[in-house]
Amino acid sequence: MSQALIYVLSMPPKRRSVPSSSATPKGKRSKLAKENDITGDEEAEIKEAFHLFSTKSEEYPAEKEGVIKTQDVRRALIALGLPPTDQKELASILSAVDPTSTGLVTYEPFLSVCALKLHSRSDDAIAAEVEHAYRLFTRGTAGPISMAHLKRVARDLKEDVSEELLRDMIREANGGDVLHAGVSLEQFREVMVRAGVF
Repeated sequence: MSQALIYVLSMPPKRRSVPSSSATPKGKRSKLAKENDITGDEEAEIKEAFHLFSTKSEEYPAEKEGVIKTQDVRRALIALGLPPTDQKELASILSAVDPTSTGLVTYEPFLSVCALKLHSRSDDAIAAEVEHAYRLFTRGTAGPISMAHLKRVARDLKEDVSEELLRDMIREANGGDVLHAGVSLEQFREVMVRAGVF
């Protein structure tokens, strides 16, 4: 996750333009994504998590995405950051994605459950996720994210990132403020929102 955050911090801000009625979302949405009211990027993440566990099945030859075993549903949800809250919710999810108890789950019902869980995330939960990600950079301190923090993360990830790029990342994230100002939690949140992470 930290490698993705370094990449996101280096992204330029999204250009704001006057929205038009024919504007299309950033990620191309499939019919299934539209039906479940999720973005193309969210669908891609769900598909990636599904594919971590999917296999082809003779019982479901038409399923181009394959199937996953019911015991892997929980792991796939955890990989997405959408773990079941308790055993009761897990049982409810398994009942929804495998109503005939075959032991196998196809992609479409899995995506539908993930979409429901995405929509049910509260603003407080999202704020907590942003703060948790922020504190991964600051090692639990109040911040701001400094050059030293970015250097440490790059070193931990064994990424060869130039000091100039790290400086540019901080300036981009803090709106061009001086380098020693670092990146505040609010600025970090804005970068994550611009990048579509949260």
